[in-house]
Amino acid sequence: MELGIKGKRALVCASSKGLGLGCARALAAEGVDLIMNARGAEALEAAAAAIRAEFGVEVTAIACDVTTEDGQARLIEAAQGVDILVNNAGGPPPGMWTDWERDDFIAALDANMLAPIALIKALVPGMMERGWGRVVNITSVSVKSPIPVLGLSNAARAGLTGYVAGTARQVAGAGVTINNLLPGIHATDRAVALDTAVTQQQGITMEEAQAQRAATIPAGRYGTADEFGATCAFLCSHHAGFIVGQNVLLDGGAFASAS
Repeated sequence: MELGIKGKRALVCASSKGLGLGCARALAAEGVDLIMNARGAEALEAAAAAIRAEFGVEVTAIACDVTTEDGQARLIEAAQGVDILVNNAGGPPPGMWTDWERDDFIAALDANMLAPIALIKALVPGMMERGWGRVVNITSVSVKSPIPVLGLSNAARAGLTGYVAGTARQVAGAGVTINNLLPGIHATDRAVALDTAVTQQQGITMEEAQAQRAATIPAGRYGTADEFGATCAFLCSHHAGFIVGQNVLLDGGAFASAS
């Protein structure tokens, strides 16, 4: 399917690896020029070079922390005029409700709610003026089915979801769509970290921890970054102009709902 976005420009946050990289690669495969961001310069440059070589698109790599004001300012300056924004940031650490203090919640909000909002506010007005734009926020299945050990993530991502629900409907008339992608368990470093925590808590092997979690997924496996990226690219395409303010689950059927 021709997605109609060749020659567009996209900012993809936290895109040196994992789901962010999957999104960057899928957009590049459609001929989209990229601004890629991550905190680690070495991994980011390697990912950017690989995408340039494979897909022949222009890639600007900006190593910075998107959760900070300085990092946001650098990205906003570089991303003026972009057509597509993919918001993404690493999730907060797991724990118990008794573990977290105010500073922990502030850090989670900065990363998973306030940073995406800052980029939306800075870049969407230009998209509206040009009459076309796409914003995809990578959130989590936890906004539909909260995960007890991820209370910080549950709270911050639910806040972003509420913000998007209202904002998306205010900008849709200008040709700009905002939607959320909700990943379940995918084969990324985040899954490794969570599986490692299970091995330590239960005294089991990594293989046993992964099999245990895979058994909770009707598809019987973890998702891949490539299939996640393909869904992101579709939401960024010209075919997706009537999809507004939605929360799209990619969880292999783990969340059971009739609506």
